[in-house]
Amino acid sequence: MGGTRLAAVTNGFFLAFEGGDGAGKSTQVALLAAALAKRGYAVLTTRQPGGTPLGQALRDLVLHGDAMAARAEALIFAADKAQHAEAVIRPALDAGSVVISDRYTDSAVAYQGAGRDLGALEVHALQMWAVDNLVPELTVIIDISAHDGRQRRGAVHDRLESEADGYHDAVRSHFLSLAGEAPERYLVLDGTQDPRVIHRQVMARLADMGLVT
Repeated sequence: MGGTRLAAVTNGFFLAFEGGDGAGKSTQVALLAAALAKRGYAVLTTRQPGGTPLGQALRDLVLHGDAMAARAEALIFAADKAQHAEAVIRPALDAGSVVISDRYTDSAVAYQGAGRDLGALEVHALQMWAVDNLVPELTVIIDISAHDGRQRRGAVHDRLESEADGYHDAVRSHFLSLAGEAPERYLVLDGTQDPRVIHRQVMARLADMGLVT
């Protein structure tokens, strides 16, 4: 892949990695960012929740604070997305950067809409309002089972990671459902594969989209 390059992205390019806790999203974000930066492109990596100072405070509140109502949790995550899209993602895209996010709105829909049973359509509408309908050109879902995710996370769990397997199974099912409904905008990859294999599959999809030559 050493001779490949990213096609012109004068209007920016937005890509998100999604999947269950422990899937290996952060590893893939780092691999892709390094590969694209090596080819001379401006790359911004970020994460949700927590990609802004406000977002970090909200992340700590939700993941490490006291238990809260499911609707309160959904609204806090929406606030994080709103600030993130406005302060981080849009300016980077306007500058022509490739933005790679570790989680985005699909996580909120899966975790709060499906996992918390608040209604996927309702949470999706809230998220789209929060980000003013900004969606990635490509969302890569790193798919692993709830059991595999728990094994990878080990003994350290935040409040959402500590939920029972049934919760994480519902989250996983919703991610796969989203991908099944819009295969042109999603790429589902087996998270049990070697990270380097997953990375090559991501690069191959970018080539299929005409972004890597």
